[in-house]
Amino acid sequence: MPKAKPVTDTTTEEKIKHAAREVFHQKGYAATRTRDIAEAAGINLALLNYYYRSKEKLFDIIMMETMQSFMGTIIMVINDNDTSLQQKMELLAERYIDLFKVEPEIPLFVMIELRSNAKNLLEHIRPKEFLMQSVFAKQFQQAIQDGKIPPQPFLHFMMNLMGMIIFPFVAAPMFKNIGELNDQQYLSVIEERKKMIPLWIKATMKAKS
Repeated sequence: MPKAKPVTDTTTEEKIKHAAREVFHQKGYAATRTRDIAEAAGINLALLNYYYRSKEKLFDIIMMETMQSFMGTIIMVINDNDTSLQQKMELLAERYIDLFKVEPEIPLFVMIELRSNAKNLLEHIRPKEFLMQSVFAKQFQQAIQDGKIPPQPFLHFMMNLMGMIIFPFVAAPMFKNIGELNDQQYLSVIEERKKMIPLWIKATMKAKS
């Protein structure tokens, strides 16, 4: 009689994934030990290895889920035919800020892993393909052709936009110290940026050299 396969406990499996997400986001892949994840999940190391065999396998799952959240936000916005270039900027600022307020470790985590394992990560998310062929990019180029904004590289435009959104989360401890702000006060400042970022970008787009 064949030996029955053990039943997978989805509760334990999800508990491990939740703990791994927190630890990987805080420490990155290189600095994380499987023991750290097991302790965060409140289980022993043998049980973690039973569900996820290796740190690499668990990291791959967490990384792909993180990037789906990170990139999924932008994909839906930039390929919407029913919103203008200005509206897309407003939506990108709003949705990314909302995401990072809930998961503030994501920006730094993504930056660290891009520096240490860029090739593998970029092969999965292919940012150039979906961004450069997007409705957003076409609207930007059309605005230049129509004389609504001065000629400028789309890459610089995206670096400015995403930098304004992401950097305040990466450098939050420094800005809190400068402004003498507690966590809640800093979140209020971040919330204000939803409206301010599109206005700043719009102003730079109109600037004449």
